[in-house]
Amino acid sequence: MSETTGTTTAHTADFWFDPMCPWAWMTSRWIGEAQQVRDLTVRWHVMSLSVLNEGRDLPEEYARLMERAWGPVRVVNAARQFHGEDVVKPLYDALGTRIHPGGRGDDLAAVIDEALEEVGLPRDLARYATTDELDESLRASHQEAIDLVGEDVGTPVVAVDGVGFFGPVVTPAPKGEAAGRLWDGAVLVATTPGFYEIKRTRTSGPVFD
Repeated sequence: MSETTGTTTAHTADFWFDPMCPWAWMTSRWIGEAQQVRDLTVRWHVMSLSVLNEGRDLPEEYARLMERAWGPVRVVNAARQFHGEDVVKPLYDALGTRIHPGGRGDDLAAVIDEALEEVGLPRDLARYATTDELDESLRASHQEAIDLVGEDVGTPVVAVDGVGFFGPVVTPAPKGEAAGRLWDGAVLVATTPGFYEIKRTRTSGPVFD
């Protein structure tokens, strides 16, 4: 729900991410910037590219990536389940900084250990990277995002006051008032009845700055 006080409108965004997705990382950097210049609360949730791609005929290299991608999102989900929602964003930041600008997506065991230590979480949470014992709650969180936007999406999913979209996909992440203006646009399309999609072909990879 949005809440208007005077001329200031407060909004809530729900943000679903897979820690391995570079585009979700870019969008998360944007929405963090938008929080600095708009009255915006962000709630962070996990979804899983590995779950999304189950049963699909994938190129071999991408299939291997999906196998590796289980680890970080399972650890974030375990941290959330045992230590509360407040640890989700700090742990995502610690993982994502190493995986994306740090370029350590092939060193996930060490990345997970270091990220847990940075955030002050128990190192034994790392064991959940390789077990499916908490996958029911992971899949439930993932399904919340899919229920908002449908199956034909990736990450991130962002819901603006309960209206969900895939994206925005943006690189580099806007900063300052530019980030605020993009947020204003997201609010505008979310409050437009019947609005579904704007899209164009990406011609640049993620720019980590």
